[in-house]
Amino acid sequence: MELKQLREKSAEALQAHLTDLHKESFALRMQKATGQLAKTHEARRVKREIARVNTLLSQRQAGEQK
Repeated sequence: MELKQLREKSAEALQAHLTDLHKESFALRMQKATGQLAKTHEARRVKREIARVNTLLSQRQAGEQK
């Protein structure tokens, strides 16, 4: 998902998306461990998207505190 689309989401929607990303990350790690992961680039994409969502959430928290 693009950053522009993520910025349009509410904090609750971002938390839900983050939960889904963590589940997807776990599934990809299990596939890698069992040798079933065909698209190895997907794990990297998910890790980066988790970082993007965490960054947006922390920016919003910092903005609320000021």
